[in-house]
Amino acid sequence: MGVMTPAPPPLVLASSSATRAALLRAAGLSFAAMPAAVDEASLKEAALEEGLPPAEAATLLADAKAERLARRMLREEPEALVIGADSLLVCEGRWFDKPEGLEGARAQLRALRGRTHELVSAVVCWRHGARIWHHAATCRLSMREFSDEFLEAYLAAEGEEITYSVGAYRLEGLGMHLFRAVQGEHAAILGLPMLPLLDFLRQHGAVLR
Repeated sequence: MGVMTPAPPPLVLASSSATRAALLRAAGLSFAAMPAAVDEASLKEAALEEGLPPAEAATLLADAKAERLARRMLREEPEALVIGADSLLVCEGRWFDKPEGLEGARAQLRALRGRTHELVSAVVCWRHGARIWHHAATCRLSMREFSDEFLEAYLAAEGEEITYSVGAYRLEGLGMHLFRAVQGEHAAILGLPMLPLLDFLRQHGAVLR
């Protein structure tokens, strides 16, 4: 007689991020990806006014995305486990947003050049209408003193793609040339702390122990 095992919960990524989706696929996870529209600018502004630490602010943004989609999924797929994520870049007390166009990326990279910044990536999981887990990873990245000539060549090579990243760089590509030192989980730098997330999913039967 076979032993019955519970079916794993359906996974839903509350994001349109191709990078986060690629990280989940690379880990062999089956999931659906659905964007969750929230007013990130207002949430971030409120977090700044309240003086929230970056880790709490990133978690707040990730939570808003996951909650919005999780409440919708209660009707469509009540057993779904919804994953929300967000990243926040901080350098010497200044919070950075995704750059507006290549000119914004140029200004942002000049501001980060030769300095060490922190990239906080938060992940939140909701199920059955409630948040059941969250984690925030803080990575430290030190940019080298690259030349203006290199910066212009980098911007020309990467194009508008880098405006989709909060740091105006993609560490999985040419962005690695910007740095002299990196501390932290590679996946967390890309926007999703995979090691703690996988550990959580194992505990909830979404992947094998």
